[in-house]
Amino acid sequence: MTKQSLSEKDVQRLLTDPSVETRAATAAKIAADFDPGALSDKERQMAEEIFRVMVKDAEVRVREALADNLKENAAVPHDVAKALAGDVDSVALPVLEFSKVLSDQDLIEIVRSQGPAKQVAIAKRDVVSKDLSGALVDAGNEKAVTTLVANEGAEISERSLAKVVDDFGEVEAVQNAMVHRPKLPVAISERLVTMVSENLKEELAKRHEISTDMATDLILQSRERATISLGSLGDESDLEKLIKQLHDNGRLTPSIITRALCMGDLSFFEASLAMLSGTSLANAR
Repeated sequence: MTKQSLSEKDVQRLLTDPSVETRAATAAKIAADFDPGALSDKERQMAEEIFRVMVKDAEVRVREALADNLKENAAVPHDVAKALAGDVDSVALPVLEFSKVLSDQDLIEIVRSQGPAKQVAIAKRDVVSKDLSGALVDAGNEKAVTTLVANEGAEISERSLAKVVDDFGEVEAVQNAMVHRPKLPVAISERLVTMVSENLKEELAKRHEISTDMATDLILQSRERATISLGSLGDESDLEKLIKQLHDNGRLTPSIITRALCMGDLSFFEASLAMLSGTSLANAR
């Protein structure tokens, strides 16, 4: 910005012209040219005070023009950036996504107090710290979490990744974003492999060092646990029908019987022994 770009005439017009178009155009001009390195102290102070007036302008278009032209300017006063970030979405979103002036604490406060659109904008930032990622995950907005997980610039702790799997592990868009992250903890990869489609299983194995044998074992374990859990949903006759069906289909294996015992499901274990030995459940006990 030079003396020619920020003139007394501009300032006078901004303060006195009732036209929204004029104020928005002047806001855009001053904001676009704001470069403290090219300003005298007086010019810089004048520009900053104009920004403080603009963020309170009743017309959204004026504030939008200001935000759009200041969103990537690292010299914006912190109070101005924070005011824009807390404004209506059309003003705030560009600042939330791009401004380097806002601190993690500023952003975390907004995540915790503002709506989904602002959370999504924050999740798109070039760099997202672990603490900020944690706040986004804890907020529980599916679109923001999907955006965050898909963002390679987001650092996400294992705790937060585990919560993503807990809360959104069945959502295909989240699965896809998780699988395509540059790096995943082994424990998270192991949980995902039992949830995702065959195509995503292959991608997961390729990207995150899960062997085909390990993937197969994990899927089998998951299915066995689910099958054993079914046995506890009905009465004894329902359990016996389930065991017979497994036996008839060749799925009453030593593995599932042992797993039932390890899970503490004695009813499933005893009914399985009765079926294999051809005795009554009472005798198996």
